[in-house]
Amino acid sequence: MALRLASLSVDLDSLGHYCRIQGLPETLLDDRAKGLVWSTAIPRFLELFASVGSPATFFVIASDLSDERLAPALKTSAAAGVELANHSFSHDYALSRRSRVEIEADLRRAHELITTQTGVAPVGFRAPGYTLSSSMLEAVAALGYRYDSSTFPAAPYWLAKATVMTTLSALGRPSRAILDSPNVLLAPRVPYRPSLAAPYRRGDAPFIELPMAVSPIARMPFIGTFATSMPWPLVEATFRRIRHSEHFNFELHAIDVLDESDGIPAALARQQRDVGVPVREKLSRLRRLFTWLGDDRERVTIAEAATRLSGRVDG
Repeated sequence: MALRLASLSVDLDSLGHYCRIQGLPETLLDDRAKGLVWSTAIPRFLELFASVGSPATFFVIASDLSDERLAPALKTSAAAGVELANHSFSHDYALSRRSRVEIEADLRRAHELITTQTGVAPVGFRAPGYTLSSSMLEAVAALGYRYDSSTFPAAPYWLAKATVMTTLSALGRPSRAILDSPNVLLAPRVPYRPSLAAPYRRGDAPFIELPMAVSPIARMPFIGTFATSMPWPLVEATFRRIRHSEHFNFELHAIDVLDESDGIPAALARQQRDVGVPVREKLSRLRRLFTWLGDDRERVTIAEAATRLSGRVDG
C-alpha cells in the first residue's frame, strides 16, 4: 500500500509582519494586537487539532520570543504534541538575499533561542516569504536539519504577490516583501532532495524539501488563506485534485484563525481581506478539511514526514 501522509503546519507570524507586507506602520498595533497570535490564535489551533486528533507543526519566529507571553504558549503547544520548527530569527523577507554568513547567523540564533526558551530543539526550517537561495539551503544543512519546507510553486500566488507589490509601490506604500525567482514555478510539487546550488531543482542535499500543497497543472495554492476565504466549491474542487499526493503539506498562518473582532486594527483589516471572514466560518472549514485529511492518510508532523519520506526521495 502506498505511503500517504498529511501534515498541518502553522507559521506563527505576528501582526507586525503583516504591517510590513502591507506597507503600514507597526504603531497601528496596541499591546493586545501585538500578542493576538499567542493569546488567541495558538489556543484556537490547539483546540482545533485536539478536536480532530491531529498532530501539527508550528514555525516559530524567534525574535517574537522577546514577548514573554510567547514562550509559555509554545511550551503548552509542545506538551500537546506540536512540533516546534525554525522560521528564522528576524523574519527578514529579504533574508535569502543576504550573505551565507548573515543567513547562518540568523538561523543559528533562532535555533538556539527556541531551544533555550522552550526546551525543544528544531529539526526543520521554513523561509520567510517562502523564498529560498543557495546560501539559505547551505545554512539549513550547516544546522544539520532533517528538512526544509519553503518551496511554494504556486503560479497564481506568485502573480498575485507581484501585482500587490506593484500596486503598493505605486501608492507610495512599498511592501517589505520580496518576489521570489520565477524558477520556483518550475520546482517539484512533491517531496524532493534539493540541489544546494539551485534550491528549486533536484540534487543531493543532506535533507529533503517538503513543498507546500499546490494542485497539478494549474498549481493552485492550497494554504490556509485560500481554504478559509475562497468560495467553498473552489476549495473543495482544489482539495480533490491534491488529495492523492503522497504528502499533503497543508500550510497555514496564525491569522487564519483570527478576524477583525479579535482586535485587528481596521487599517490592517482593510488590506488583509481574509480577516473579514468570521472566525466561526474559518474554524468550521478547517475542521472539515483536517478531518478529510485523516480519512485516507496518516496525519503526522513535518519532522515525522521528513523521516518517513527521506529514504524514498531521490534527488
